Amino acid sequence: MPAKKNKKGPTKGSGGKNRRSLEAKSGTLPAEQRHWYEGKKRSKAAKRSQPADGQSRGGPGADRRRPDNSDLLVGRNPVVEALRAGMPATRLFLANSLDPDERVNEAARMAGEQGVDVVEVTRTELDRRCESNGQPGAAHQGIVLQVRPYQYRSPEGLLDNALESDTPPLIVVLDGVTDPHNLGAIARSSAAFGAHGLLIPERRSAGVNMTTWKTSAGTLARLPVAQATNLTRALETFKKAGLFVVGLDSEGETPITGLELATGPLVVVVGSEGKGLSRLVRETCDVVASIPIGNAESLNASVAAGVSLYEVARRRAENDG
Repeated sequence: MPAKKNKKGPTKGSGGKNRRSLEAKSGTLPAEQRHWYEGKKRSKAAKRSQPADGQSRGGPGADRRRPDNSDLLVGRNPVVEALRAGMPATRLFLANSLDPDERVNEAARMAGEQGVDVVEVTRTELDRRCESNGQPGAAHQGIVLQVRPYQYRSPEGLLDNALESDTPPLIVVLDGVTDPHNLGAIARSSAAFGAHGLLIPERRSAGVNMTTWKTSAGTLARLPVAQATNLTRALETFKKAGLFVVGLDSEGETPITGLELATGPLVVVVGSEGKGLSRLVRETCDVVASIPIGNAESLNASVAAGVSLYEVARRRAENDG
């Protein structure tokens, strides 16, 4: 029986259609012309130099999904500050349509030097990642850093850090502040006015999360935060080390503007947004101070902390002069 002939005729050409589909889309620069390309190359080189064990980042076959114990830090200033401080990070996401920006360049460079993956994605992908991370509508500005959970100091470590400083110790303690925006704002004021760190309770308190990082404008990269299982006990430890504890309360007997203790080693305790200082914490304070205000009944916790820390910084500057 004769072999069956192949009836398939000559294949028509695509007329250049497939070739055009492979060309770069309009407005997309070649990789080598993108302003973060050098940082991305350094990132890949750093990955190749890492040992192929469970601690290595990236590589063939690596899981590209966001680990359950990681979080996302968004925005150019917070990301740059976190990388400057060496915050443990696993991946830097950059939108592939970013305009040239010094902060983006610096972030990509530092990520490459630290062996952090630099990955280009669409803005839609960044939006999706932020939403799945519990930050829907986040203003990521085209840059997102995947980080590991925040590592808290111990109260004793925070105290040692303050005592070893060249300036009188200044520690800010938050008693039941549950709003992460307030925590971030207080961190920003604390860093601005020379505090050596923050102390928060482990329970019934806001912790350091991405909202806190964003509100702090990256200052949490430089300001240590400690957690205490028992806030009253930690305050007693501070007092034994020679620090004076001043609580802030609208009914305090001493105006913060006349606080003589401000120039010495100090702990400033900020109460919760609604209830103020808890009973045991209030009883532990050496002084309960108030902020003179006009018609308002009270001040927001972060505003009260900022005003008080400014007054402490002002009195210390006068004393040094």
